[in-house]
Amino acid sequence: MILPGSTLGLLGGGQLGRMFTVAARTLGYGVTVLDPDPIAPAAEFATGHLEAPYDDADALAELARTCAGVTTEFENAPADALDAIAGKVVVRPAGSSVAVAQDRRREKGFFSQRGFPVGAWATIDSAAAIDAALARVKLPALLKTARFGYDGKGQARVNSRDEIARTLEQWKHVPCVLEELLPLEGEISVVLARTAEGEQAVFPVAENHHANGILDVTIAPARVGDAMAREATALAGRLAAELEYVGVLAVEMFIVSGRLLVNEIAPRPHNSGHYTIDGCRTSQFEQQVRVLCGLPLGDPSLHTPSVMVNLLGDLWNSGEPRWQYVLKHAGARLHLYGKREARPGRKMGHVTICEHTPERALEVALAIRRDLGIGAAGQSFEPRETTS
Repeated sequence: MILPGSTLGLLGGGQLGRMFTVAARTLGYGVTVLDPDPIAPAAEFATGHLEAPYDDADALAELARTCAGVTTEFENAPADALDAIAGKVVVRPAGSSVAVAQDRRREKGFFSQRGFPVGAWATIDSAAAIDAALARVKLPALLKTARFGYDGKGQARVNSRDEIARTLEQWKHVPCVLEELLPLEGEISVVLARTAEGEQAVFPVAENHHANGILDVTIAPARVGDAMAREATALAGRLAAELEYVGVLAVEMFIVSGRLLVNEIAPRPHNSGHYTIDGCRTSQFEQQVRVLCGLPLGDPSLHTPSVMVNLLGDLWNSGEPRWQYVLKHAGARLHLYGKREARPGRKMGHVTICEHTPERALEVALAIRRDLGIGAAGQSFEPRETTS
């Protein structure tokens, strides 16, 4: 057990790392962040900052020498870097688990081989593989780079064989995954924590709405029936166990024709779990600290229905947003990530609204979005037929 007063190491210094660092510092730990960015958001709260590439041998050795445990805040931290220090310091999650989530081919293969429900998919490693992929996946479809894609980046809708070939050429023929475009009735996610002994604590199922490939709004608890919520929780728990995962894991799922399909996993806290900071007895970030340190898991239960709204860089186009529109609501909590430059599509912060019912929380959230000028043309937040 790693007790308060120790120093924890963190690969990555973005907003997830910032929130982990706040949770760790609140519990009495020091935090050393390894991130090449001199103004990494997490470094502002950390007790140490190693300004170096994630695979820098000297920086990794320093992390292993001075920290009692090491974790990561994003899945693209080199799995080899985690493996390199695993024999010298506690590392959670393991590099082997992170490696599955880093590559969509390995991820989809893991789901399929272990019997998890997934949509039709195929690997395309070269133009010569297009026809074989189209024998398995109907068009229209989504073509996604196997690695380094997130928030709508590294993916394109394709409607013909020629579009696939052109996109592959534009992307310099990097390995890709082709996924059938599904008629979605909804999207949900489950965030859980799993200890080295296999104990799990699962947060309430969250309902997610996206705009332009980026998470826009999360509603917790999800407006689905009890049976579907239990099924989603069971799927996520089984996946974590099959992966022998230790840490905080997010599992994203689609609802298609009343059925759940596993979409992808994130080996870290997740954007759709930010509501846990204000709405749950234990946040996903405190849970990450607890798992890393071998402490008892906290209570993941929801004490207040919550809705989270992402704040993207577009909001700063006309200057600093009018935060009074957020702060005038008693149930609203503003979280800004300390990023110096606001760019379109960049996650700059979020707002969580906690109210006595999900309906009231959503009503206030939509009012805040309108007042701030956040638009999602044609997007409906009405519940769909997902209550089976």
